[in-house]
Amino acid sequence: MRGIEGEQVLLRVILSESRTLDHVTLHRRILELLRQEGLAGATVLSGLAGFGHDRRMHTTAIEVVAEGLPVVVEAVDTQERIERVLPLIEALMSGGGVITLERAQVIRYARATIGPDTAWITGRGRIG
Repeated sequence: MRGIEGEQVLLRVILSESRTLDHVTLHRRILELLRQEGLAGATVLSGLAGFGHDRRMHTTAIEVVAEGLPVVVEAVDTQERIERVLPLIEALMSGGGVITLERAQVIRYARATIGPDTAWITGRGRIG
């Protein structure tokens, strides 16, 4: 496991959950790309509501069809690694979306240990 610490870069990609590329959701494609390129890690977050350039509200509310809800893909790594994957992500994002970069101070980046108190995380071991 490669470690990262101190000041790094947070890459944030915001897009619609309904966006696909070759029948695979775009957020999944981006996640796979980040993994293949060796980034330290990435997370996909699902939004409850949002709007974009079209000003149309996308929400999970019952009275509105839950279509095009926002999805956020975040990754933190070195500036060099983020800059290396940025053109690859931009090429996937040809249909719209938002890409931002921010400074991030990494306080802790460690592998979860498997033991009696953490078995619930992976489903391994006994609980109780």
